[in-house]
Formats: sequence, C-alpha cells, structure tokens
Amino acid sequence: MIVDVVMPKMGESINEGTILEWRKKVGESIQLDEILLEIGTDKVDSEIPSSAAGIVIEILADLNDVKEVGEVIARIDTDENGGATDSKDSEIEINKESIQEPIVRSIPKQEEKIQTDTTIKNKGFYTPVVMKIAGENELPLNELELIIGTGRGGRVTKKDILSYLADRKPLAPVPGHKPQSIVRIKSGRSEEMHHMRKMISKHMMESLATSAHVYVMTEVDMTSIVEFVKKEEGSFRDKEGYNLTYTPFIVASVIRALKEYPEMNSSIDGTKVNYHKEINIGIAVAIENGLMVPSMANCEEKNFLGICRSVHDVASRTRKGNINSDELSGTTFSITNFGVFGVSIGTPIINQPNVGILGVGAIKKQPVVIETLEGDSIAIRSMMMLTLGFDHRLIDGAGGARFLESVRQNIENMDLGDVL
Repeated sequence: MIVDVVMPKMGESINEGTILEWRKKVGESIQLDEILLEIGTDKVDSEIPSSAAGIVIEILADLNDVKEVGEVIARIDTDENGGATDSKDSEIEINKESIQEPIVRSIPKQEEKIQTDTTIKNKGFYTPVVMKIAGENELPLNELELIIGTGRGGRVTKKDILSYLADRKPLAPVPGHKPQSIVRIKSGRSEEMHHMRKMISKHMMESLATSAHVYVMTEVDMTSIVEFVKKEEGSFRDKEGYNLTYTPFIVASVIRALKEYPEMNSSIDGTKVNYHKEINIGIAVAIENGLMVPSMANCEEKNFLGICRSVHDVASRTRKGNINSDELSGTTFSITNFGVFGVSIGTPIINQPNVGILGVGAIKKQPVVIETLEGDSIAIRSMMMLTLGFDHRLIDGAGGARFLESVRQNIENMDLGDVL
C-alpha cells in the first residue's frame, strides 16, 4: 500500500512549513516513528517521524520548499515488509550513512580512546551542526565523545548535544591527558542562511517597520536580591532540583507593573487598542542559530514559586527543542536578558504584537552614593541596567518612564521574607 506523507500541522496559527532536511532518500527503508525529515515554521523547527514503515518511493519537495499544511510531500510503500531489514542489511545501511556524513574532523589513531572510569568509544565524525554547538559552548573533544548518540550508527544528533549541555557537569581531568580543543567553523566561506535566522530577520524587520521604537533606561540596585539568592540557592536547589536565578524576581516585578499600567500589556490592531486581561510573559531564550520567545501564560495567577517553575520549565524545554509551537505565540509583554552574556545595556526590538519589551543587563558591583538624612556615603552595591523598549504609537515617553520606574521600585522594595 502506498502511504502519502503530508505536511503536518504544527500549531493553530501555522499553515505552512519549510523543508529543511530529508533524513531519508528515495529507495531507503524507514521504520514507524523513525525521523523522516526536519521542517521549519515561523515558530519552531521540528523533526517529523514517519507515520508508516516501508520504503521511501517518492520525495515531492526539495530543500527550502515551502509547503502548505496537508500537502503531500513524500510517499512510502508499506508492502512486502518494506520497513523491515535483516541485521546484515542494517549494518550495510549504517556504514553507508557513515560514509555519506560530512567528516568534520578525523581522529588520529593514538587518540581513538580516552581512559576514564569507563572505556569511551570514539565515534570518528560529527556533523557540522554538532561541531558548531560544541565550539560555541567550548566543549572539548574528549568531552564530546562522552555523549551517547541516538542517531543512526550511534551518531550524535543536535538533540543529543543540547540535552547534554542542559545537564552538563564539569568533566573531571584525566591524568596525563590534555583536553582536545574543538575545531571551530572556518571563515572565508559562503553558505545559505539557516531557516531560523531567516525567520528572525523577517520578524525583526517587520517589527521595526510596524512599531515606533523608543527606549528609556534606568539603574536598579539588586544588592538585596543578590544576597538573598546566595543565601537560599542551596536549599532551593535541594527542594526544586534546579538553580534559583534572578529572572523570576524581575518577572514578578514586571507583572506588578503591568497590573498598574495595563497599556503596556496591550496590542494595537489597526486603529484599535486591545487591552489584554491575561498577562503572558515572553522570555527570550538563546538557542542554536538564534533565539525563541516562549510564552508563560496567565502569569497574573502565579505566586513567586510558580513563576520560578514556569521560567525554568519553558527555558529548559526550549533549549532541548521540546517546546510546543503554540507556546511560541500569545505573549503580551516580553523580557530579554542579555546580561547573562556580560552585556550591561542593549536596545531590544519589540516582539510583535507586543507594545513593550524589557532588556535586562548584567549585574555588576559598583561604587554608589547612598543618600540618607545623616548625610551621603559611598557603598559597593550590585547594580543592573534595565532598558524598556516601547511603541510610541501608543505610549509616550512619560508613560514608558513611569512603567520602568515602577519595575525598578518593585525590584528594590520586594519583600523577600516570604517569596519562597
């Protein structure tokens, strides 16, 4: 029987997808639920499993083709046990796959095995995507070899390395062994822009063409929160299983300010302004090839611990590629934290259809003048810059300044006695 493979529906508002990669060729066998191809939408890239076992007899879409949901993109013949192969055929197919994969770095024989507590098998090659991720995260080659690959022939996939990095612990040094550095991507070449970068480019240019961007900035004293996190991080990690970060404190302060200034929690539709009842905070998460902004829905209903759990959940699932496409829409206000990369100030672009976005800078110790009734003094404080970008079509400078000042006061005056 011939089974049609159609472009799947990836979300309520998604009507088409772009072919990014075919994992199978015409004539190759495929098992039920084995990955057939990777598609990209304006929300997320996804690996698509096969809906049947058999032989791929026809591929009807080329790379970078855009196909509508429900359109046939391939056909699979399920007759004559097409999906089954004996062990010998499987071995030949795996070896063929190994030859076809681009060999980024061949490992010298004397380096084929590194002795730790267990014998680690050297896989011999890694795809460019895996090598790029490893290079960006400064992952040494001997640590890369520790990752158990789930791809064909034990190949390390993108999901394998991202999952490893999410739970990564420092690798114990091996006596007498010098860590091998990762070969970084070479310059002086030309390549097609990644699908996600194309989508980001499109959305950012549309946002700049849509909203009249204006920015205001302010300094925030984070000293009390920094000290609180240092005091509670151990017990919090033991209880929740992940680290307590500064982001939930900022999110909680933004939620309070949005309740006070609902125009910042709105969107513009032509000449109408929609004031949203729900507060859905978008958190920018950096991933391979770009960033995503998953939405934390109904934040007005969450207590501080609920915010902590939501931030950790959406960030972790986004980095691992497990976020649902529907979770990448519906934001009413967005936050981006470029401070994690050591940057103090930035001017982020508004995430449409929001009318505001908050940029969070790095926390740095600075000498600060403290004014009291007894006189002025200088103290070392943990300071952070906040940048508010807003749409001047709806919000004037005074309104933006008042909102940002509200966020600052909420952070500095937060009652930390009962947040956890």
